[in-house]
Amino acid sequence: MEQKDHLLGVVQTLWKWRKPILIVTLSAAIGTAVISLFMPNYFKATTIFLAASPDMAKPELLFGQGNLRRNEYGDANDIDRLLTIAESSELVDFLVDSFKLYDHYKIDKENPRAPFKVQEKFFSLYKIEKTKRDAIELSVEDKDRALAPRIANVAREKIDALAQQLIKQNQILSIETFNQEIKIKEQQIKILGDTLNALRRNYGLYNTIAQTEALTAQYSEANADLIRHQTRLAILKNTNSVPRDTIVMLNALVKGLESEVKTLDQRMELLNQGIAPINTLEKQYFEGNLSLSQDKERLKIWKAVYDAYIPATILVEHAEVPIVKSRPRRSILVIAAGAIAFIFSAFAALLFDNYTIDWSAFQDNNKTIIKNSK
Repeated sequence: MEQKDHLLGVVQTLWKWRKPILIVTLSAAIGTAVISLFMPNYFKATTIFLAASPDMAKPELLFGQGNLRRNEYGDANDIDRLLTIAESSELVDFLVDSFKLYDHYKIDKENPRAPFKVQEKFFSLYKIEKTKRDAIELSVEDKDRALAPRIANVAREKIDALAQQLIKQNQILSIETFNQEIKIKEQQIKILGDTLNALRRNYGLYNTIAQTEALTAQYSEANADLIRHQTRLAILKNTNSVPRDTIVMLNALVKGLESEVKTLDQRMELLNQGIAPINTLEKQYFEGNLSLSQDKERLKIWKAVYDAYIPATILVEHAEVPIVKSRPRRSILVIAAGAIAFIFSAFAALLFDNYTIDWSAFQDNNKTIIKNSK
């Protein structure tokens, strides 16, 4: 019952002060409506895109090498990288210069604080965030409904270009690394080639396999001929009926075969001395050339990847010219102002009605204090 009486008293107080409350509420609502009419209209344009996986720029995936799984969409780290680029000074400066935002926002370039002011103004109209579905939503507000989508689309394209630039910087490092390795290997192969040629000239070996087979065959044949003719010579020397000229000719033939066998023996010795280092150098030279060819092939692939257009973003929705304004919401402003004015005026009415101040007693006390002080 006491609670009902209390609530009834509140209603009675509000009814008692209904006219002042109504006047304050209507004044606030009408004043807000008038002020809102002078507020400019802003139009919001929004573009939505996804982060592409940087793995798309890897040669192993682009050219189908290896068993790596291809993933076209980026993860949380890729999204964070795009958000960081989207809030970078490089992007803002590019948009400010491209759309002459100093003039558009009516900011004096000569002012020392002009760069700060134009960025502050831009970020008050620019918003980028990750949606709950891991997409990136970029919004731009402007008084010019045609300018807002242009800024939003160019901003998205610039974000894509800057993200590609970061990836291409890493690709350039890989290309430079391959170039350096190729130069080092070319120098090593040249040294190996010069050393190999010197050994070949020194040992007279230019084709170890073929020369080994040929020299072994010649050495075996010459040895066999020498033994045969030496045996024949020894037999004929003990035979009285053999003419002396035949013995002399056969003896000369044996001497020639002995000289040939000695020469072949020297060549065999050189072959045995040179075959091991020459084979080792030939193997190193072959493997070096093979590795160099592989590096040159990889370099071609990296250059092809670097020259290829691989986007860092995947467009979902292009920013279009907005049809309706985004703000101000004049009806909401008027209702909010009226509601706030009503609440404060009602509170003031209750305060005044329940806590009445005796101003006459307050004035009498002041007069007594002044009189005593005199």
